[in-house]
Amino acid sequence: MPELPDVEGFHEVLESCAKGRVVRHVEVRDPGVLHGVSARRLREALVGRRFTGAERRGKWLLARTGGPTLLLHFGMTGRLLCARPDDPVEAHDRVLFTLSRDRRLRYRDQRKLKGLWLAEDEADVGRLLGDLGPDALTVDRGDFEAVLHARRAGVKTVLTDQTALAGLGNLLADEILWRARLHPTARASELDDPELRRLYTQMRRTLRSAVPTGRVPPRDSWLTGHRDDPDPVCPRCGTPLRRTRVGGRGTVWCPRCQ
Repeated sequence: MPELPDVEGFHEVLESCAKGRVVRHVEVRDPGVLHGVSARRLREALVGRRFTGAERRGKWLLARTGGPTLLLHFGMTGRLLCARPDDPVEAHDRVLFTLSRDRRLRYRDQRKLKGLWLAEDEADVGRLLGDLGPDALTVDRGDFEAVLHARRAGVKTVLTDQTALAGLGNLLADEILWRARLHPTARASELDDPELRRLYTQMRRTLRSAVPTGRVPPRDSWLTGHRDDPDPVCPRCGTPLRRTRVGGRGTVWCPRCQ
């Protein structure tokens, strides 16, 4: 599932592939990934426009044109790729943006749980993203602690709630909580000051390490590197890991470390 580090990677794809280039053609191969905009309107809005820049907000990617803004959300299986126009199109390539004779941007998504939106102006951007909480990569410690203090739900539920904190998903939340030695169901509002400091520090460290890789890396020293093992054990203490569901999400945690 694409999380903040993955979307940072897609941000780099968009910048390197499309920034400064004019959209020559838009091919919507599956309108099922379009939200609130028709294929015709998407083409009218973007063809002839130049991509001027990109920014990430939580798990959203914004492609700016100096006019309408294209917003992309990758759901569970979405990706953004840069290819040549003559490269074979794959079954899950839903929307193609031809930028020049040698460059085409592809939105690929198998399950189609999210997709593409078009914001006509900044007010539209605000309407679409207005419910997002502070971004997990840039939030300062004071705002982070205020978010946790205000929520009575379990700490994992809060970390993955995009209206509380934007950008974290299932893998990152499990990794951060394991590093911070906090149980995923501990009530967020009841964490004491040392626990909150430890949680914030481990979130920052995990993101700083993961973002350059463009994913949540499954390293041997990380919980993520073992969660899919047939009989996973904690890489810190060797205790068999537990699997459960927290807030409807598959959760892996260590009964000794957390």
